[in-house]
Amino acid sequence: MKTVSDWIDSCSKEQMKTYQEWFNLADSDGDGRITGNDATKFFALSNLSRSQLKQVWAIADNKRQGFLGFEEFVTAMQLIALAQAGYDLNSDILKTEIDEENVKPPEMEGLDALVAVSRTALPQPLPSNPWVASKSAKKLPLNAVTSIIDGLKRLYVEKLKPLEVTYRFDDFVSPLLTNSDFDAKPMVMLLGQYSTGKTTFIKHLLRCDYPGAHIGPEPTTDRFVVVMSGPDERSIPGNTIAVDADMPFSGLSTFGGSFLSKFQCSQMPHPLLDEITFVDTPGVLSGEKQRTQRSYDFTGVISWFAAKCDLILLLFDPHKLDISDEFKRVISSLRGHDDKIRVVLNKADQIGTQQLMRVYGALMWSLGKVLNTPEVVRVYIGSFNDKPINEGFVGPLGQELFEKEQNDLLADLVDIPRKACDSRINEFVKRARSAKMHAYIISHLKMEMPAMMGKAKVQQRLIDNLEDEFKKVQREFHLPAGDFPNVEHFREVLSGYSIDRFEKVKPKMIQAVDDMLGYGIPELLKKFRNPYD
Repeated sequence: MKTVSDWIDSCSKEQMKTYQEWFNLADSDGDGRITGNDATKFFALSNLSRSQLKQVWAIADNKRQGFLGFEEFVTAMQLIALAQAGYDLNSDILKTEIDEENVKPPEMEGLDALVAVSRTALPQPLPSNPWVASKSAKKLPLNAVTSIIDGLKRLYVEKLKPLEVTYRFDDFVSPLLTNSDFDAKPMVMLLGQYSTGKTTFIKHLLRCDYPGAHIGPEPTTDRFVVVMSGPDERSIPGNTIAVDADMPFSGLSTFGGSFLSKFQCSQMPHPLLDEITFVDTPGVLSGEKQRTQRSYDFTGVISWFAAKCDLILLLFDPHKLDISDEFKRVISSLRGHDDKIRVVLNKADQIGTQQLMRVYGALMWSLGKVLNTPEVVRVYIGSFNDKPINEGFVGPLGQELFEKEQNDLLADLVDIPRKACDSRINEFVKRARSAKMHAYIISHLKMEMPAMMGKAKVQQRLIDNLEDEFKKVQREFHLPAGDFPNVEHFREVLSGYSIDRFEKVKPKMIQAVDDMLGYGIPELLKKFRNPYD
């Protein structure tokens, strides 16, 4: 007996050769991808019901790309064979054990005749390795867009990336994006001081330990741990993850080896991790521990993850409400991502109802001072662990409150994949506006430089008076003051460059980004639906 996933992976060479011929027939554009229209026509030859074929597509296109490569096509064909053998196609089918001897190859009505004609009319040698898809052999035309995410990739390469490269946006703000950044699963990051229950929270959601998880009253998580889906349970060191093109963490290499030695990826097969990736973080330092300097830019790493994450959970313990200096810096580094922040008052069943009311008020007061915003942050109250709620402290009314709060938080987490597409668009638009502003700032500084003499002196004056230069840019281009980058960080990076070597403003590049924001993205949203709907 094998699982469906193992059975698919063990296809014979003869079957793979047949699938390659079918793939070439189904690929009407010859670009190595089978779009929804191609699949609708080709899969109809199986005579399965429409609902069964929709399920085949949903399972095969697990990355929500809007098209099937050769490997996904093979999965689809094997699923069709299972459906024809009477198996029920559901979200857990890949983990189901089957008797492979009772499953015949898929029957596609009239396909043998089409294959015979294609062999006679267009003899094409198959690749020597049948697992190599046509996609890798041909360069895909950029106009062959199959989904919203695919369209964002195209817009980035054509419109936004040239502007970022010209004005070194990657050094000042954020590394250049890769395909894995667009294809990554939604991420949830947990932040908080030591022993506030971050690792236990993840364990509570997964209902099991993840590889490398340690829980205790002492500081146990001393590194950033990305908990994500994988074929088996294993831990991957940070240096390995940073060079893996299939993972969206290559940008972390800019934080150096000291950070990468404190970074790891824990993989395990789990249905929740098929939809969401969790980022467990080291406890934020407090008290005397704050004097201990970390060997890497902790707040810089937090800021990098904040830009990638779809949800940020700040965990507090009722007995640790103080917000340390490092915690203040961490929360400040989340600036611009306020809409992602949720607060969790964890272990709330360890105090009585009256104390809980006072603790809640004190927490809101502390957060109001640090977040520096009149808007109220959503605070969830509960005890997120595997132990039953302590009724002796909270009573029956408190237990009902905790259950409602926990259900609300779980509903928020379950809703993340559906919102992921909108979140990608939102982050992309924010990045485009940030890149435009960066280009305006750099080109303005370039214009202030003299043509011949005294360049070093003028550059130093511009760096020293960067706040005033920002105000000039704001007035000239009518930009919102709140969108400007951190002055100190910008000054630090700029001091390593010769401003004179930057390009002057290029109206065509700015116009390309404006067209993308005004027409490209709206057209993309009209043409394609959210793949999770």
